[in-house]
Amino acid sequence: MQQQLNTPEELRAIRQAMDEGKNPLVATDVPRWEDQVGISRIVNRRVLEFEVLPTPAQVLGELPLSEKAQEIVAYSRDEIRACLYGQDDRLLVIVGPCSVHDPAAALDYARRLAGLKDELGGELLIVMRVYFEKPRTTVGWKGLINDPDIAGSCNIKKGLLLARHTLLGVLDEGLAAATEFLEPTSPQYISDAVSWGAIGARNTESQVHRQLASGLSMPIGFKNATDGSIKPAADSCFAAAFEHHFLSINLDGRVISAETKGNPDCHLVLRGSSHGPNCDAASVAQALVDLKGSKASGPSEHGLIIDAAHGNCGKDEVREAEVVEDVAARIASGEQGILGIMMESFLKAGNQKPAPLSQLEYGKSITDACVPWERTDQLLHTLADAVTARRNLTK
Repeated sequence: MQQQLNTPEELRAIRQAMDEGKNPLVATDVPRWEDQVGISRIVNRRVLEFEVLPTPAQVLGELPLSEKAQEIVAYSRDEIRACLYGQDDRLLVIVGPCSVHDPAAALDYARRLAGLKDELGGELLIVMRVYFEKPRTTVGWKGLINDPDIAGSCNIKKGLLLARHTLLGVLDEGLAAATEFLEPTSPQYISDAVSWGAIGARNTESQVHRQLASGLSMPIGFKNATDGSIKPAADSCFAAAFEHHFLSINLDGRVISAETKGNPDCHLVLRGSSHGPNCDAASVAQALVDLKGSKASGPSEHGLIIDAAHGNCGKDEVREAEVVEDVAARIASGEQGILGIMMESFLKAGNQKPAPLSQLEYGKSITDACVPWERTDQLLHTLADAVTARRNLTK
């Protein structure tokens, strides 16, 4: 039986009853599906509303990938794999805003980054960070998909369409995109436009996210746990490489039993921890030893990625730039095992508190502080010079 949707008037009555501390199932005359089938005392007692969203197939049909975009996604995934397996000696650089809150500003950033991608393409494989979902330690803004108006309205339909439109815009600039996968359903709406994915520190031990990674069509970076432990991420790389069976949805929005073949391209990302940074040479060397002793294979046999943000810089954009410079110097001196680097960067330095878009400063993050564009330009050139220096050591 299909659930009936409540009218706005009925929803207001339900909310008023809850505000008054009453049980809306008995304090109002609102008809509910639960009442009709006789389980109103048991289920959905804390649910206000079910909004029907368009299916993934409908969204992909409305906002399809062009042939050019499909080509960028396909070859950039292959290029990323080549860097992760040591077949391409360029440095993988995943750079962009901590999170996208203003699609116009994100595309402004993309246009600037596209120019550097072409200029530095011989040394760096640049992929733009385009994040739409933000895990929260307690509560807070959950990202563009969940709350695109940054006002608590949580218009998820609008957020999904905005997210996909933004990805298409990034691809139109000739850039590959990277994102973090948080919700297990949202990838059906956007993953075809993504070339590299991350599973965050809070989810690196999650069976749901290991299963998700096993079926994704791009390389996936698992970050070390928030306490700094490498083992959960290494175990995730191992587990995600296997076949899995689990509940999911298909492009038509139907609940399905999904069977995946496994993802052999999962790898470790060092992002610091609650105890401090783990991006120094000694920490990287120890992580490589731990990876070698783990069951993880594939890219883990060749190296790892360093996230210069988060715990590695204390969420300080000035310190983050210094971390990038330090890593560049070590690459130039021949340090092995650093396959890529991540950096949080936006048009302006620092961050600001979340608020509706009209109240915000253009081009400044509303989540973690970001390195400004001018400094980012300098750092990318520094990293490119480091790759050149590393190449000269082997001549």
